[in-house]
Amino acid sequence: MRAHPAGPRHGEILAPAGAPPPPADAEALHALTEGVWPIGARRSDGGGLTPRSVSIAGVDVRDLAAEFGTPLFVLDEADFRSRAAAFRAAYDDTQVPGDVFYAGKAFLSATVARWVEQEGLNLDVCTGGELLTAVRAGFPAERIAFHGNNKSVAEIELALRHGVGRYVLDSFEEIARLAAAAERAGVVADVLVRVTVGVEAHTHEFIATAHEDQKFGLSLAGGAAEEAVRRIVKLPSLRLVGLHSHIGSQIFDTAGFEVSAHRLVALAARVRDEHGLEVDELDLGGGMGIAYLEDEDPMSPRDMAELLRGIVVRECAAYGLAVPRIAVEPGRAIVGPSMVTVYEVGTVKPVDLGSGHTRHYVSVDGGMSDNIRTALYDAEYTVRLVSRFSAADPVLSRVVGSHCESGDIVVRDCWLPGDLAPGDLLAVAATGAYCRAMSSNYNAVPRPAVVAVRDGSTQVVLRRETPEDLLALDAGLTP
Repeated sequence: MRAHPAGPRHGEILAPAGAPPPPADAEALHALTEGVWPIGARRSDGGGLTPRSVSIAGVDVRDLAAEFGTPLFVLDEADFRSRAAAFRAAYDDTQVPGDVFYAGKAFLSATVARWVEQEGLNLDVCTGGELLTAVRAGFPAERIAFHGNNKSVAEIELALRHGVGRYVLDSFEEIARLAAAAERAGVVADVLVRVTVGVEAHTHEFIATAHEDQKFGLSLAGGAAEEAVRRIVKLPSLRLVGLHSHIGSQIFDTAGFEVSAHRLVALAARVRDEHGLEVDELDLGGGMGIAYLEDEDPMSPRDMAELLRGIVVRECAAYGLAVPRIAVEPGRAIVGPSMVTVYEVGTVKPVDLGSGHTRHYVSVDGGMSDNIRTALYDAEYTVRLVSRFSAADPVLSRVVGSHCESGDIVVRDCWLPGDLAPGDLLAVAATGAYCRAMSSNYNAVPRPAVVAVRDGSTQVVLRRETPEDLLALDAGLTP
C-alpha cells in the first residue's frame, strides 16, 4: 500500500509491488526518454575518449556541477517556454476563449514569473510571498489570481494595493474579510467561489460525500457554495465573476473534469435562476499529469483543452447557459519535466537482501531537504548516471540522501551501473514541481541553487544558500 503522488490522503491507491524489471542493455540503462527528460537533454556521441556525459541545452552536467556545485536544480528554459506556449495555444480558441494561469506553487522565482508573462500566461499565487515575488518581478497584477484557504488581512490588503485581478474565495470568513478590506480601499474586487464538487480524480469515485472532508473549498453537497454566492452578490465591494474547482493532481484523462464541469454548470444555472446573474468564468483548476516514468503517457495540452471545451459546451447547452470563459491552472505540467536535479555520489553500499539478491544503497549529497516528495508520497522518479557512460551490468539500487532519517529516499527502486563510484554524477528527472518549492533546511543543510540553461549558456535563477545564510537567522549568533 503506497500513498498517491498527489498526497498522503490518497493512500488507498495500490502501486505495483517490487522493483521495475532490469533494462534490456546498457543503452536502455542510460536512455533519456523523451517526455520524462527536458527537450534539451542529450548524451554525447562518445567520439574519441569522451565518456558520453549528458548535456542539457548544450551545457555539460559536469561543467554545471563544477561551477555551481551539487545538488543542483537545472532548468531547461526552452523546455519550460515550449510547454507554457503549448498551453497558451491550446486554450486560444475564438469560439470558447480560455485563460491559462501558471500555478506558482509548483515553482516560482522572479525569472520564471517573467517567462510566464512573456509567454502570455496568467499566474496564480497562494501566499503573500508568492505575490511579492511576482509583482517585484514586474508581473502585471491584473493577471494574477490569488488562491489560498486562509488569506490573512495583511495578504488581502497587499493584493488590493497591487491591484490583483482575481480572488478565489474559500470560506465565509474570507468573503467578509475581503469585502471589508475592499470597501476600506474603495475598490470592487472580482471573485470566484472555490467549490468542493465531490470529485476525486485519482480514483474516479465520483461520490459527493466521499471527498467533502478537506480544508479547501465550499461544499456543493452541503449548500455552502450557494450560500457563498448569496453573500457575495449582496456585498457592493465584491463582484462574482466565476466558479472554481480543483479535483486533484497527476490527472491523465478528463473523466473527473467531466463530472466536475457538470456540477459547476448546474450551480451556474442555479445562480442565474436565483440572482439573474450569468457566470462569466469557469475555472477547472490544475492537476494535469506528467511522465515521471517511461511508461506514463499524459495527454497533450491541446487534446485536454479540446475535451474540456467539449464538456463545458455540452453542459452549458443542456442548461441553456451562455458558454463562459474556461480557465485552467497547470503548474507541474509546465515546470515539472523542465527541471532535473544533479547529485554527486558519495557512498555506494551493497546490502545483501538474501536469496542471492543484493541492493546497492547509493548515497548522494542531497535528499529529502531538496525532494521531500518520495518521503511524503512515495513518489517515483527516473534516475540516470550522467557524468559518463558505463557498460557495467545494472544492479538493483536505491538512491538515498545524506539526512539522518531512514526515510530519506530520493529514488526507491531503480537500476544503475554496477561500477557506480564516489564522484559520479546522477540526475533525477522531472523535479521541477514541488521539489525546490518544498525544500527545507533540515539538518542545517543550505538549499540548492537553481540554474537555467539555454543554447549553451547559464543563468542563476536562485543562488545556492550558504551556511552563513542560515547562521544569520540565529539570534544567538548575531548582534
